[in-house]
Amino acid sequence: MMSRTKARARSGKDRPSLYDEVTDKIIGELEAGRLPWVQPWGTVAAMVPLALPSNAATGRRYSGINILILWGAVVESGFPSQSWLTFRQALSLGGHVRKGARGTTVVYADRLIPDDERTRARETGDDPHAIPFLKRFTVFNAAQCENLPEEITTAAPPAPPGLVDPTVNALIDASGIDFRIGGNLACYDPIQDQIQVPPPQAYFDPVNWHRTALHELGHATGHSSRLGRDLSGSFGSKAYAFEELVAELTAAFCCAALCIVPTVRHADYIGSWLEVLCADNRAIIRAASQASKAADYLLGFAPDAGMFPGAAASERKSQDGVS
Repeated sequence: MMSRTKARARSGKDRPSLYDEVTDKIIGELEAGRLPWVQPWGTVAAMVPLALPSNAATGRRYSGINILILWGAVVESGFPSQSWLTFRQALSLGGHVRKGARGTTVVYADRLIPDDERTRARETGDDPHAIPFLKRFTVFNAAQCENLPEEITTAAPPAPPGLVDPTVNALIDASGIDFRIGGNLACYDPIQDQIQVPPPQAYFDPVNWHRTALHELGHATGHSSRLGRDLSGSFGSKAYAFEELVAELTAAFCCAALCIVPTVRHADYIGSWLEVLCADNRAIIRAASQASKAADYLLGFAPDAGMFPGAAASERKSQDGVS
């Protein structure tokens, strides 16, 4: 399979768009056999507690593709924190970015209506069509800054042992989704709107049952009575692979928010995901955006839902602009 980078080089396009830059990075990870949303938490490469990245100045969590970008930066650089802020935010808090520190580029999605499209819409009476685009801005990990308030630089303690299981079980009950335990196959039936997951004792490590449950719950959020995604794709189709990617990311985002650290899931769908990403440089942006919405929906049913004030609160509006 030809990567997007090679294909672009052959076509004579030397400068990638921001969509291409983000997509090529994810493709490179997948081609190397790594899942960018399954990080080696607790290893030498990343000693930071599992969590969703957040803005240190506002407390709001990043969403969508920015979660993957910032997780990758934490692992690559070994940062001990999931807290990020801009150069100006560091100054506003009485600190500053350490000299020579290299920032991480995150993205903001928006839509633009060109002047000629506005003119066409006025003449025809139709609604104008907006063009989606990405903006970039730079953030720094709290560990790259000096003289910040202590509450920002101090890492939050991990969740107490034994807290995760009842939280997930309560979330499942509160969601109202028809969730059944039994059999030897984990699946979601969109026609019956029903989930089936094998019992926890069927897994070598019970914590992986929760990851599987959240994956199937991720699919269920796409039902027409909830978030209304396209669940019509048949096995082997691009639509099916895309929905599997959304559910996989949803489970990863929920696990991070709930401090669940499952083992790496066998990457059964890497090949099909690569086909989707290579064919569409906006697919991973859309998938991550929809996964953030799905994770927000599910986390809203957690007993302490106030702890998760919309994982995408800082960027919900912007991610909605991606198409």
